[in-house]
Amino acid sequence: MTHPTVTVRSLLAVGALVLSLTALTALTALCPAQYALLAQPIPVAERFAVTEWRLPATSPPFAAILFVPATWLPVATLKAVAVVGNVLLLVLLVRLSRRFAARRPATTPATIPATLLLSVPVPVVVALGLWLEPVFRTVLQGEIGLALACLVLWDLTRPDHALGKGFAIGIAAGIELTPALFIAYLLLTGRPGDARAGLTALASLIGTMLLGALVLPRSSLDFWTLRVFGTSGPGEAWSADNQSLQGLFARALHTPEPGVGWALACVVITFAGLWLARRAVVRAGHETWGVLATALTALLVSPVSWSHHWVWCVPLLAVLLAEGRWRTAAAVALVFSARTFLLVPHEGGAELRLAWWQQVPASPYPLLALAVLTALTYGAYRHRHRRRTVPPLAPVRPLPLAQPPASNSSASTMR
Repeated sequence: MTHPTVTVRSLLAVGALVLSLTALTALTALCPAQYALLAQPIPVAERFAVTEWRLPATSPPFAAILFVPATWLPVATLKAVAVVGNVLLLVLLVRLSRRFAARRPATTPATIPATLLLSVPVPVVVALGLWLEPVFRTVLQGEIGLALACLVLWDLTRPDHALGKGFAIGIAAGIELTPALFIAYLLLTGRPGDARAGLTALASLIGTMLLGALVLPRSSLDFWTLRVFGTSGPGEAWSADNQSLQGLFARALHTPEPGVGWALACVVITFAGLWLARRAVVRAGHETWGVLATALTALLVSPVSWSHHWVWCVPLLAVLLAEGRWRTAAAVALVFSARTFLLVPHEGGAELRLAWWQQVPASPYPLLALAVLTALTYGAYRHRHRRRTVPPLAPVRPLPLAQPPASNSSASTMR
């Protein structure tokens, strides 16, 4: 029986993680202005507010049932559990992202960048990932974005014949509705394994709805008949913390209600994103970009996508690094680490009065997602154009069969 040995490399990796956590703790303690921005109260109606900071929250009743055990712990203990739990979930998400990024078409060999990515110790990647703003806010505020991303990514990276594939996606959609777009993705790809997983996910989602209706009938009726159709219930759409397409439109148009223009844009982007996802999987065999296109589309069209919802930046960076797109990965990491939307005015609805040059730093995540979807569209166009312009190969003429000499044939006839 062999036991794992402690190496200098493992000690350095753990040291890097400890140093990163210490630096983040010091940053939070020594920069009260940044902490205040992260934890500032958001004025909403009383029925939507939770916690002493009056943070908005509207989720399906199934989520309330699932998190009842959290009320059994003292607040201080619950905070510690949330921090430690989210760090462990980041470790899991890093491992799942590695496995996810390694998925490639059968005809595509493994690249050197992909091999290097797998060789980096997990604690080092976690230490760097903690500085991504969506991850940092998730850990600091005890959010569940990492848990939802792990549920979805774990389910999608399972083999097609795995028992109950799709069940975890349905559970994630029952907690937060945004992952429900992955059900449409699975049903639209057309592959038998995905179709079964999509139907399983749909059945799982319906099961969470029925459980919520059984335990909390009045709340379920209220949520599924009123709240689910609201676009401003979770908080102000124009808040810079809202990094969805609605938030971008509200701030750019200087109106709290973007209206029909935003709704039409959501419809177009939903169909375009799902079309790109299906094309990436069916035509090119790139399941990674199909999943990422679906995730970015869901975050864009959701009425409210708080910055901590964008933890999908972790698998996005993993795929970019695995494909050797180092400069693109560095640019994406910079966008998710710069925290530019925290620098624009926040007080008293100031986001509705931003100047034109403040719109880009106020909406970095949706602009990045739109850029990625545009690049995928351009890539699909180039692939289709290349298939049309490349001339077909000339038919190969069969080699003539060897004929015996004429003299031999004549001689044999005369005989």
